Amino acid sequence: MATLINASVDLKKIDKTKIKDGQYLQISISVNDETKFNNNVGIFIAQSKEERENERQYIGNGRVVWTDNVVTLAAPIEESEESSKKVKKTKTADLPF
Repeated sequence: MATLINASVDLKKIDKTKIKDGQYLQISISVNDETKFNNNVGIFIAQSKEERENERQYIGNGRVVWTDNVVTLAAPIEESEESSKKVKKTKTADLPF
């Protein structure tokens, strides 16, 4: 593990229809380059492709409290031939790390 984040979630901001099987909530966590109010982590409810056109629903925030300065990327998910034909491949810009 390369980073440790402390965060809190405002349970009143959670849309109960987003909870799956009565106990799971898909969230996204962003680590920002800038710090605002001593926080640089945002937590929001994960969005489908259609929902991404709307604003994010932030439910919490936090801050990075420790990092070893090593960036570890997730391993790519292997796709079946049929599903990879449906996905349009795009070239991404080189990342600085």
